[in-house]
Amino acid sequence: PRVCVVGSGPAGFYTAQHILKHHGGAQVDIYEKLPVPFGLVRFGVAPDHPEVKNVTNTFTQTARSERCAYYGNVTVGRDITVPELQQAYHAVVLSYGAEDNRVLGIPGENLSGVHSARAFVGWYNGLPENQDLKPDLSCETALILGHGNVALDIARILLSPLQLLRKTDITAGSLAALSCSKVKRVWLVGRRGPLQVAFTIKELREMINLPGTRPVLSPADFTGLENAIKDAPRPRKRLTELMIKTALEKPGEKTVEVQAAAPREWGLRFQRSPQEVLPSADGTRVRGVRTALTRLEGSGDSAKAIPTGDVEDLECGLVLSSIGYRSLPLDPAVPFDAQRGVIPNSSGRVEGVPGLYCSGWVKRGPTGVIITTMNDSFDTAQSVLEDLQVGTLDVSSSREGFGAVESILRSRGVRPVSFSDWEKIDAAEVARGRAAGKPREKIVDPQEMLQLIGH
Repeated sequence: PRVCVVGSGPAGFYTAQHILKHHGGAQVDIYEKLPVPFGLVRFGVAPDHPEVKNVTNTFTQTARSERCAYYGNVTVGRDITVPELQQAYHAVVLSYGAEDNRVLGIPGENLSGVHSARAFVGWYNGLPENQDLKPDLSCETALILGHGNVALDIARILLSPLQLLRKTDITAGSLAALSCSKVKRVWLVGRRGPLQVAFTIKELREMINLPGTRPVLSPADFTGLENAIKDAPRPRKRLTELMIKTALEKPGEKTVEVQAAAPREWGLRFQRSPQEVLPSADGTRVRGVRTALTRLEGSGDSAKAIPTGDVEDLECGLVLSSIGYRSLPLDPAVPFDAQRGVIPNSSGRVEGVPGLYCSGWVKRGPTGVIITTMNDSFDTAQSVLEDLQVGTLDVSSSREGFGAVESILRSRGVRPVSFSDWEKIDAAEVARGRAAGKPREKIVDPQEMLQLIGH
């Protein structure tokens, strides 16, 4: 059987890995629109979290398998259609992730100084489409809308001492911009309360212990919460206890001195829902965000934030909206639920289109960490294997796979990038990084990548 996977992030690679491991004859081709693989492992994981990127070692082993091939620089839906892939393969798995962000839908969100978290993360991680972002870091206060791990990542990058960032694979351009940054205060604003935050304890602890930075948590937000979390699941309980301790504990004298000397601060603001981005006097850029104060109806994760009628204006010169990523439809031939931002499916089998599958964020929505995506992708791969076994996928008719695709791409002037091409780009990045004392210096311009491999 010939299987094709669209997207080379964790969902794509884990799907391919599982199929190759459990079917001794399957041939898997992975297509990727960028010349470089690994999706959000390369472009989403924070530069100061190198240990999370180690999964690329496993992905590299998969890509080097003689039954696997990687074709970068191919945009499915533009260079080749999904029906054309279905003609060439017995099964097609869509694992192209979430390449857009949710919008706030409030007045002023297009003002200068307002960016999506996705674009900001892409900017410091070298995603080609975000290289011209030029965020204005000349203000003292930044506001991040959202209480997830991405929001904490951004706060940490904005406030980290430069000597910590210099040792990471953060891009040269963003490092230069951050070295001139005037930002010294970051507020993370959420519609709901401390019991509904979506970040995890590891990220919170890193933020609390960030050198040169002090946490500002209001004791009033946390009083009485000890009782509320008695029966909460352990992760939620430990997370809340850490926030309570940080908010309520009387610091020792030494801590007081250290904190008083800390030039930067960050804090969590709860039960505030963004209503409007406020413009500067000349109307060109952001000067703050008007928030509606909310009260919570219900409890736990399902609690809803209801506006009370009161508003509060929060002054800032930079707004980063971290309210979630969003998948986009890829090809008219593929059903898409625009409301939920996913491809309608059952265990990864796309509804109404036999032989078409999906995995990762485009399958279940943009939530979870790499391990969640791994299990989800194994689940989809299992569906493909079952359909091969029971004969739902007819492998008696031979399919040409990349042979058929290659001639279509050639006729359209598209030249794919192989995995060994990527390894040349990888080696060049690592060499450039070594010269700068970093693990790698990412090349951010796709044209430069293609020139490097003689395309």
